[in-house]
Amino acid sequence: MKAISTAAFLGASMLAFAATSASAEVVCNSDGDCWHVKERRVYEPGLHLRVYPNDWKWKDHDHEHYRWREHEGHGYWRNGIWIDL
Repeated sequence: MKAISTAAFLGASMLAFAATSASAEVVCNSDGDCWHVKERRVYEPGLHLRVYPNDWKWKDHDHEHYRWREHEGHGYWRNGIWIDL
């Protein structure tokens, strides 16, 4: 029984560590396209992307300037097209 308890504790500890070490952020381009990223990425400055914390929300008066465009993988939106990196 002790072995099962130990294994359960270690499993829970690993899950807690994984949850705290993961980074989720919001990235927006200059056209107002925004998407979530699951990992912290470094983007070339020339892409003019802004990275915000996951809980970032645009202000009510800016709601027409921004729009959500989710996509899997590493890349960015440009002129309404997803560009893979």
